[in-house]
Amino acid sequence: MGFGTGDSSSLMRELLRITGGCAVIDGGLATELESHGADLNDPLWSARCLIDSPHLIRKVHLDYLEAGANIIISASYQATIQGFESRGFSTHESEALLHRSVEIACEAREIFLKGYSKGSCDANENKLTSMKQPILVAASIGSYGAYLADGSEYSGDYGEAITKENLKDFHRRRFQVLAESGADLIVFETIPNKMEAQAYAELLEESNINIPAWFSFNSKDGVCTVSGDSIIECASIADSCNKVVAVGINCTPPRFIHGLILLIRKVTQKPILIYPNSGETYDASKKEWVASTGVSDEGFVSYIKKWQEAGASLIGGCCRTTPDTIRAISRTLFQEHSTPETSIA
Repeated sequence: MGFGTGDSSSLMRELLRITGGCAVIDGGLATELESHGADLNDPLWSARCLIDSPHLIRKVHLDYLEAGANIIISASYQATIQGFESRGFSTHESEALLHRSVEIACEAREIFLKGYSKGSCDANENKLTSMKQPILVAASIGSYGAYLADGSEYSGDYGEAITKENLKDFHRRRFQVLAESGADLIVFETIPNKMEAQAYAELLEESNINIPAWFSFNSKDGVCTVSGDSIIECASIADSCNKVVAVGINCTPPRFIHGLILLIRKVTQKPILIYPNSGETYDASKKEWVASTGVSDEGFVSYIKKWQEAGASLIGGCCRTTPDTIRAISRTLFQEHSTPETSIA
């Protein structure tokens, strides 16, 4: 990559320097896979496509790159060694599938950048004209609740039997495999409670792997995580971990984001990232989204400048957002910025 070999934070600083202070995260993966025909009615959810349709994952990554994303996130959110083993895969095969999730994203980046070198850039895009788009590949780690596939990632209630040490043991090998997969950074996503954040921070501090990470929490009310833990306390855990280079919010309705950015800014000077969902309500018991409860792409994008002014520097989308959403975000963020000078891929 040509940089990021010093302290962990240099990677994010360099990305934001190249992009003029703001960068674009990709959007929802699972619903896009479904729109291309994938059947995700499975405890593995989007990770099922690593087994039977990796070409669809690559296609979605490419769609987001073409929409202007600077960071694409691997299809490993619900991919766990334990989950694959429960489907009959060996430990070795399970680890290979985790590794493959990052390889697919890297392949998409390579295909996209080759297209750039052949002059395939859309002249109508505001952000990019002729120079390469800076792109990072992030390896996703979903919460313990995502593995359970019972909706507990949206409540943070794992029961009294689950301890911080249990969570560290659950995530440890998965983290090691993804950290050595060729990804540029690790993203701990949809963190529902303080205990899991503490487990992640300790894993990072205890490891000898020099890969940066970000922590992204989900909130139910604009003040607390979905478990009821203080966002300020959770963000403080991320701020205190040297290997965490950005902290923020994902899978949260857009209406809560501005207040959450202000709370996080009270306890950290690290870059703030936000990638909200579409605002639609998810019914965990039925495992489906409630129709007509979200905002349009236009409504979503109407928040962008306010979020940026509040302190967010990495902005994208989560569940039920699409490449059209990301394209609109990119245009909004970069309409006043010049074209990046170089690539960090």
